[in-house]
Amino acid sequence: MSHVVIVGGGFAGVWAAVAAARVRGGLRITLITPGDDMVLRPRLYEPDPERAALPLRAVLAPIGVHHLRATVEAIDVEARVVHADGAAVGYDRLVLAAGSRLVRPEVPGARRLFDVDTIEGARRLAAHLKGRRDVTSVVVGAGFTGLEIAAELAARGRVVLVEQAEVVGPDLGSGPRPAIEQALDDLGVERRLRTTLAAVEDGAAVLSDGTRIPSDTVVWAAGMRASSLTAQIPGRRDALGRLEVDARMRVTGDVFAAGDVAAARFDAEHRVVQSCQHATPMGKTAGHNAAADLLGLPPIDFDPAPYVTDLDLGAAGAVYTRGWEREVAFTGTRAKEIKQWIMERIHPPVDDVRQLLALAGQVNLPVPF
Repeated sequence: MSHVVIVGGGFAGVWAAVAAARVRGGLRITLITPGDDMVLRPRLYEPDPERAALPLRAVLAPIGVHHLRATVEAIDVEARVVHADGAAVGYDRLVLAAGSRLVRPEVPGARRLFDVDTIEGARRLAAHLKGRRDVTSVVVGAGFTGLEIAAELAARGRVVLVEQAEVVGPDLGSGPRPAIEQALDDLGVERRLRTTLAAVEDGAAVLSDGTRIPSDTVVWAAGMRASSLTAQIPGRRDALGRLEVDARMRVTGDVFAAGDVAAARFDAEHRVVQSCQHATPMGKTAGHNAAADLLGLPPIDFDPAPYVTDLDLGAAGAVYTRGWEREVAFTGTRAKEIKQWIMERIHPPVDDVRQLLALAGQVNLPVPF
């Protein structure tokens, strides 16, 4: 019996498994990831990280996908074998959906840093802050994640947001920046631009300009890179380590890639960004095509929905944009309502085979706002 193996249990990996199960035929499908939960990373900035954990068994077991709880150490493309915790797992088609990781800095005291990149990191931060008020927090990195965690932490006390660029949200463009800056002003979030973190002392953050900020809560939110497993797959990579894929999410031969490890074309001018908005349709496309390839069925092309962003700004609301120019459509309370709607809709349905398989067949699901 032909075997589809999926590496990774995030949005791309889980939806690849569901999409392959929808095609199935006589295939075996195995998803390899070390944890018991699908972690909804876009929710990890929220105060309760448990809301970001979804039991994988509730998604995979009803559709007959085997979950191998293991960490993949190596991929042998020539032999078509994945090595995971000492076990050799053969495959006929592979979907690499191993996600991305935060690039941690090599600065003195880096072990004291907190992050919201993983559920373990988010749990550690939540435990550290439990029951505390009037906390001074230093957040390093004013990108999407840094802005959201800074806005959330503002409810607990003073927040200093550190960014090496000349502006906050450098990758978000100029469109939403006035709304972001106004929200940060309203929340009292201080900014230290054109600087970065030099060291983390016991009870203080030291910045590159020599400023010492008393704080025992220093959150690193700067820099992401694709899983190092991409280096074991022949193919071209971008600056983030992502594998270039074609419109069907194929890297080469028997290997497909999706999610944060894949540099897929969004359109003639843009490549996808590392986000659940793109990981989900990429996973559905890769899973379908991996299975269809084995069964002689028609493939599908990646067809993403129109690009939108919704940045949560804590008590100041949110800012919702449309298109690659990030034209602001909503701010404040209305944008916050849409953000909350999105956060609920990213949860795959559990213990509902019909709905799961139906959603797997709907690759393009635009946000209706």
